[in-house]
Amino acid sequence: MSYQCPLCHQSLTLTDRTYRCSNNHSFDLAKEGYVNLMPVQHKRSKDPGDNKEMMQARRRFLDHDYYARLRNRIAELCLENTHQQTSTILDIGCGEGYYTSHLAQETQSTVFGLDISKAMIKQAAKRYSDVNFTVASSQRLPFSDNSLNAVVRIYAPCHHDELYRTIADNGIIITVTPAARHLFQLRELIYEEVRLHHDEAESIVGFELESEENLSYPMHLSGSDAYDLLQMTPFAWKASPGLVADLKSREAFVCDTDFSIRVYRKAR
Repeated sequence: MSYQCPLCHQSLTLTDRTYRCSNNHSFDLAKEGYVNLMPVQHKRSKDPGDNKEMMQARRRFLDHDYYARLRNRIAELCLENTHQQTSTILDIGCGEGYYTSHLAQETQSTVFGLDISKAMIKQAAKRYSDVNFTVASSQRLPFSDNSLNAVVRIYAPCHHDELYRTIADNGIIITVTPAARHLFQLRELIYEEVRLHHDEAESIVGFELESEENLSYPMHLSGSDAYDLLQMTPFAWKASPGLVADLKSREAFVCDTDFSIRVYRKAR
């Protein structure tokens, strides 16, 4: 399987480090090994996606494996729910590739990682050579019809019709969303009244909810790791300089994870 041209939707063929379609639209493979399939006219800003500071914080935090239990469970679910000898898996909103590379290692599948952030994909491709990384929009997936056996979405949005178009018959979507108490202690520092996350299952057109489970555990963080966690979240925009300084200076900070993990299967 290869990519689909984001301009005319014809198949792309790789020749001499350039992807080209029958209409002669071309996209060069970067020296790091990824391909940028985000045309300028599809961008909403000059440099969409997470900024450099958020990227660095995310990488530092994930390198400590605080989310390893989630990473491992996603790989297990892919193995349990895809039955083809050779599966094709897409990680939407893959960031720096922490989950994506693990999927490739554990499932021995052809794995694609997609993110709107060029900086994220560049770093991912430098680090992980076992994944096909691309800069692209999750709202316009650069893949042909019925070509994916599984799609992983960790907090990532995507048009339902694009999921239905690209996922093969009997294929699956694995979603991860915040459950009720996710990062509760961190949010307590920022908001006077902390509301529990709504934990209702998303309805995805053309797919049936097959299973759902929660994964919850406390994280015992240093102050610097807690700061990195904050920087990974939208809460960082609401945190005062004093709160940030206090968090970074702490010797320890305990914070709960609470993930909702769901498997959807394409209806026949």
